[in-house]
Amino acid sequence: MDIRFWNQEIETLAQKDLRQLQLTRLRELIGYAMKTPFYHKRLKKAGISSPEDIQDLEDLQKIPFTVKDDLRQAFPKGLLAVDMEQVVRIHSSSGTTGIPTVIYYTAKDLDRWTDLLARGIVATGAGPADVFQNMMSYGLFTGGLGLHYGAERVGLTVIPVGGGNTQRQLQLMRDFKTSVLHITPSYLLHIHQRMPEFRISPADLNLKKAWMGAEPHSENTRLKLQELYGIDIYNSYGLSEMNGPGVAFECAYKKDLHVWEDGYIIEIIDPATGKVLPEGQEGEVVFTNLIRHAMPLLRYRTRDLAFLHPEPCPCGRTGRRMSRITGRTDDMMIINGVNVFPSQIEEILMSIPEVGNNYQIHLTRKEGLDRLAVKVEIYSKLFTGDLSQLDALKAKINDKLRASITINSRIELHEPGALPAFEGKAKRVVDERDKL
Repeated sequence: MDIRFWNQEIETLAQKDLRQLQLTRLRELIGYAMKTPFYHKRLKKAGISSPEDIQDLEDLQKIPFTVKDDLRQAFPKGLLAVDMEQVVRIHSSSGTTGIPTVIYYTAKDLDRWTDLLARGIVATGAGPADVFQNMMSYGLFTGGLGLHYGAERVGLTVIPVGGGNTQRQLQLMRDFKTSVLHITPSYLLHIHQRMPEFRISPADLNLKKAWMGAEPHSENTRLKLQELYGIDIYNSYGLSEMNGPGVAFECAYKKDLHVWEDGYIIEIIDPATGKVLPEGQEGEVVFTNLIRHAMPLLRYRTRDLAFLHPEPCPCGRTGRRMSRITGRTDDMMIINGVNVFPSQIEEILMSIPEVGNNYQIHLTRKEGLDRLAVKVEIYSKLFTGDLSQLDALKAKINDKLRASITINSRIELHEPGALPAFEGKAKRVVDERDKL
């Protein structure tokens, strides 16, 4: 196994020293947070009037959680801890309420973030010999620019194409011998489906790796994509409130995500009680950003569900590893009283060889009961006119889903390209229950 480090001293820091570094940075962060109108009031109420009131990392639990609605209520500058003259970049995401969440960065904040991204890139084995095609959106969304600057710092050749325009993406891959992609899993599946239109196959390309993010995906989706393209695929994790991508990254072993704990304090909590859970137990992920001073965020509830691995990774990195995201507390579907996550359905679908590259989950309500329909594209070779073969596949999918989620589903089979395709973040769930 080719193990590479960007900053080996920090990445292999002893746990005791890592915790001390976190405490030092947390105290520094508290000093900045107290300059903001939002946290000045909140910290004072929690009995924290100076950084020295944080005696150890457990004192962090005295501070109430921060949630997305806090960011909206503090819009535009209630969480800004520095003068605007020190702010060199703003990122923003639109909100369902119409009030965006805004993130501010100083030059030092961006430098620290970029360094963590460089760390993740090198952990996957990428380096200056690689040509990197960044297929995430640029602009106010953090996904594109984050990996762009991280890749440049490592020395990769960057193609900043952004999202969409599949024909152009494939042409760039072929012309410049792209070896690394940054892409959503749904779009990578979509590209493979469209390759025959342009008389291109994965064998015609120079692809070696892909970093996938922006939408949760199952291990079966990763395995399927690796088989389709003949490449290595690495999971990455981030969210705009914590800077963007690169909060955690898989290494060459692909044994889940290394959290860069010198940059972030991670807690796993019971989403109902807020109690911090032990390693190995699944709960809601909570982050404190230790490396951004323009806009501190303390104990931010991500709504993502995951767990921490108690055992170390064979690569030698000492930061703890977070599992892939198993679901979200706010995208959980309640179907006739049963809690179901879209990721559970994806896990089953992607394990069935006959299932193609696209699917959608439709929820409706009839006569007071929820109805679940799963629309699935299948490979064209199955459309042979043999209805018994298609009926058997429907039954197979339904049986596997029922065993996992305990709910009967109506399975609809579609030919490739029949379902809506997404070049960005896929919309997998269509919930029409409130419209009825």
